[in-house]
Amino acid sequence: MTRLIHALAALAVLGLAAGCSSGTDTASDVDARKAGFAAGTSPFWVDPESPAARQARLWQRQGRGQDAELIRRIADQPVALWPAGEIDPAPMVKAAASAAIREGKTAVFVAYNIPHRDCGQHSAGGAADADAYREWIGKFADALGEAEALVVLEPDAVAHVVDGCTPGEYHAEREQLLGEAIARLKRQPNTKVYLDAGNADWIRESAKLVEPLKRAGIEQADGFALNVSNFQTTEVTTTYGVRLAEALGGKHFVVDTSRNGNGPLPGVWCNPPGRALGTPPTTGTGEPVVDAFLWVKRPGESDGTCEGGPAAGRWWPEYALELARNAKG
Repeated sequence: MTRLIHALAALAVLGLAAGCSSGTDTASDVDARKAGFAAGTSPFWVDPESPAARQARLWQRQGRGQDAELIRRIADQPVALWPAGEIDPAPMVKAAASAAIREGKTAVFVAYNIPHRDCGQHSAGGAADADAYREWIGKFADALGEAEALVVLEPDAVAHVVDGCTPGEYHAEREQLLGEAIARLKRQPNTKVYLDAGNADWIRESAKLVEPLKRAGIEQADGFALNVSNFQTTEVTTTYGVRLAEALGGKHFVVDTSRNGNGPLPGVWCNPPGRALGTPPTTGTGEPVVDAFLWVKRPGESDGTCEGGPAAGRWWPEYALELARNAKG
């Protein structure tokens, strides 16, 4: 199981122009209060210089109007920004946060730089050591300022502890760093933090996640995140998440619906063909403990050099077009 480096996303942004509810609540009542977000249409900021937006403009100039229209199904939606761990995250984060403030929107980010990341697989890397990570997350948090922001924290980090992929000698440090990261990010007045908890097909017994999530500071977070960069259906993920939420004392969660429109392709997690965009980002989930459906994974960026794809994190317009073409509605 891997995640993307998203260095190209950082370059794109640097080019910018500048509580529990009662049992009697209706779905709209619940959605209106969720995580402090307004109900209805998406409250999240859309990057006007995303790879999809640039692709749409290029294809329009080239006379590929139909393809340009399809790719706008991605370009017109808010997707998370993944600051590259290899560089200072502050310029990217500050640019997006400032743009979101100007538009009265919430910027969505992923913090993905934990040491010993991804067990040496496609997205191997991360901060050199614990102190380097603390410095990086501090710069990330400072750059958020007072902007309304939502941060998905460290995809894979807890699940790789649970499945044993991350060597045991790193577990305690990782859990400590995650807890510290949550605390640091929560010092920003308008930042919400969701600690990643894998997906329903990875750690199938959700109970195995409970104690590791607690050791990693989930109680300080606004909740947890599920299905990041994966393809599990919203229905399956929600059922799984509700069960985990109950075991965590009612913690809320968010779901990555970016590419789950056709569900998973059995046996293929890396650039599986035939997939589709899922439900667009919204806080109108209809489920009390699901704060939002988000596009955390940036649709159209490769999972890695598999199924004919480019390196992890690279924009792959042909795959993006397939996702858009297969989308329902």
